[in-house]
Amino acid sequence: MIGWGQAIILGIVQGLTEFLPISSSGHVRIVSALLGWQDPGAAFTAVTQLGTETAVLVYFRKDIWEIVTTWLESLRRPALRREPAARIGWYVILGTLPIGLIGLALQSTIETTFRDLRVIALTLIVFGVILGIADKLGRGERTMQDLNLPHAVTIGLAQCLALIPGVSRSGGTISAGLLLGYSREAAARYAFLLAVPAVLASGLLELTKIGGSNTPAWGPTIAATLIAFVIGYAVIAWLLRYLSHGSFRPFVIYRIVLGLALIALVTVGALPALP
Repeated sequence: MIGWGQAIILGIVQGLTEFLPISSSGHVRIVSALLGWQDPGAAFTAVTQLGTETAVLVYFRKDIWEIVTTWLESLRRPALRREPAARIGWYVILGTLPIGLIGLALQSTIETTFRDLRVIALTLIVFGVILGIADKLGRGERTMQDLNLPHAVTIGLAQCLALIPGVSRSGGTISAGLLLGYSREAAARYAFLLAVPAVLASGLLELTKIGGSNTPAWGPTIAATLIAFVIGYAVIAWLLRYLSHGSFRPFVIYRIVLGLALIALVTVGALPALP
């Protein structure tokens, strides 16, 4: 069971890593293993992500309000369907479908096999390299206004990779956006918006499991979720400012170093690979 101290630390980890392209679910699993704690499990991770997604709703509240209201109005007034906000509404919906379908199909695997530290180490390294390549090759010419349906679905398919801890939801979707020619900030903004429906649905689904015999109690889970919200909001603001002038290179280096260190620790027996 997760105690209050563990919940506070894991809430901090969740908030710090959800929006950075370094994998929050992977870090929650890694930190728990390093500190000798029981794996908090996929349910705890999904529920604490409700905190970070609430941070997205608050930070982008004006954008989200415009998207939702314009999209709803466009259902009644076809002339509005060409408006960027209405189009983004459709793109978020259609881009979310792949992860919803695949997530349901692979639910048992996500909760067991994918939480192997060797899998996490490998995905940290491989997708860190992919992020580095995308950041270097991406033209960075396109903005959110240039988003179209094929690109939205492609980025939505990339989001499916986030079902594997270590890939990173933001890392996978941002990499796809960069390779499609979007600027770092545009890729990040769409990645954050695209994640909202999938993460909220997953968190609400897993919410029913909290407090059970094999899952964390309500109190520590709520505390971790609130902490993740506060820290996540600050990270969003910092990352968007950073991406206006900085690259993803520090995150790429960090992912590769962490992945190699994790492989070494598992190989020598310092950490068990399985929860």
